[in-house]
Amino acid sequence: MTTSIKIAADDILLVVDVQNDFCPGGRLAVPRGDEVVAPINELARRFEHVVLTQDWHPPGHRSFASTHGRSPYETIAAPYGPQILWPDHCVQATHGAALHSDLRIPHAQLILRKGFRPGIDSYSAFFENDRTTPTGLGGYLRERGFQRIFIAGLALDFCVRYSAEDAQAQGFTTNVVDDACRAIDVEGSVEAARGSFAERRIETRTTRSFA
Repeated sequence: MTTSIKIAADDILLVVDVQNDFCPGGRLAVPRGDEVVAPINELARRFEHVVLTQDWHPPGHRSFASTHGRSPYETIAAPYGPQILWPDHCVQATHGAALHSDLRIPHAQLILRKGFRPGIDSYSAFFENDRTTPTGLGGYLRERGFQRIFIAGLALDFCVRYSAEDAQAQGFTTNVVDDACRAIDVEGSVEAARGSFAERRIETRTTRSFA
C-alpha cells in the first residue's frame, strides 16, 4: 500500500510549459496535452508554493525547422549537441506562447521563461541545452529553502524529463506527477524518459498520492 504524500512547507510544485502551442490546435501539440490542465489546477490548490515555466522563443530560433529550411523532427548537429528541429512554436508574445487560458494558479510565485536565447534550445527549467548555462531556478529554489520538487506539465519526455534530471542533480528530492503530464514520443523518447527516472531514482507519483 502506497503511503500518502503530505505536502510540507519546503515543498514546491513546478508546472512546466502548459502553453497553447503544446495543447491541441497548437503548433507543437502534445497529444491530449490539454488534459493536464484540470489535474494541475487541482494539485496546485494543495501547494502553497508554485513555479511556472514558459517556453519563450524569438522568431528564427535555432530549434525551428523553418530556420534551416528543413522538415520538423529532423535532427541536426548544433554546437551544444544533437538538436531535434521543431515546428515554430511558443514565439514570444504570441497566442501560442501564452499559458493555457484554463490554467488557474493565481498564487504562483514565479514564471520562469526559457529558450529565449536565439542560438540554443532549452528543455530543462534549470539549464539551457548546453547543460552549463543556468536559468537561475536552482539558485532561486535554494535561496528560498525548498527541499522537495514535484513536477507536472508538458511534455513528459522532453521538458519535464530534463527538468527532473537537473533538479535531482542539483540535490533536490524530485518527483514527477505522472498523470499530470503528457508526452510527445519521438523515436522512443517516452521509454527513454521512464528509463532515466528509474535509473536516477526520480520518483513517479500520481495526483492520488497526495494526502
